[in-house]
Amino acid sequence: MLAAGRDRDAERIIALAREAGIEVVEDPALAALLDTGVKTGDIIPVWCWEAAAKILAFVLSKETKG
Repeated sequence: MLAAGRDRDAERIIALAREAGIEVVEDPALAALLDTGVKTGDIIPVWCWEAAAKILAFVLSKETKG
């Protein structure tokens, strides 16, 4: 995981991502899963791979269309 935050920190991370041209995909269910103990710098746990893969597939499909 590259970054994590709540409230103002999360808003700043999202703003920085958008400024850098990174598409932001909101997934409250995945965020809740990752909030159960995954820290910045950790590898996404196996039990989150399916949800993370769906987000990556969505982002990649947008990139290939645009």
